[in-house]
Amino acid sequence: MGGTNPYIEKPEVELPKKAYKITFRKPDGPPIVFEVDPSKLPYGPTGLPGSILDIALNGGAGIDLEHACGGVCACSTCHVKIVKGLESCNEPTDDELDQLDEAPDIGLNSRLGCQCVPNGSTDIEIEIPAWNKNLVKEGH
Repeated sequence: MGGTNPYIEKPEVELPKKAYKITFRKPDGPPIVFEVDPSKLPYGPTGLPGSILDIALNGGAGIDLEHACGGVCACSTCHVKIVKGLESCNEPTDDELDQLDEAPDIGLNSRLGCQCVPNGSTDIEIEIPAWNKNLVKEGH
């Protein structure tokens, strides 16, 4: 599932022009560092092109970030926390902030992975909250 949501405000994004690294921190395992190649964006059809969700799912990072709505800003399951490099990400829209209100454990550095697009000006570090697991995919 993927695509766009015609009922929400389209965010203003600046795609990266140079390679940068994303470190994904999961609650159960070592950090995964992935180098983003801007010439290959978008990696796939899920989330905004160049979004954290696009990179996690389709870029080869091997991160199975939950995304019940298909990455169209219609749920809060791809909630992540930007631990480092938040200043390099696009500003959240009101629609994204409304969806984040539904996510548990939000903070000032919370974003939806499908809507957060880093511009590549700095490396970033992402924390995937412990509750963000697809229990069906994990066999529970």
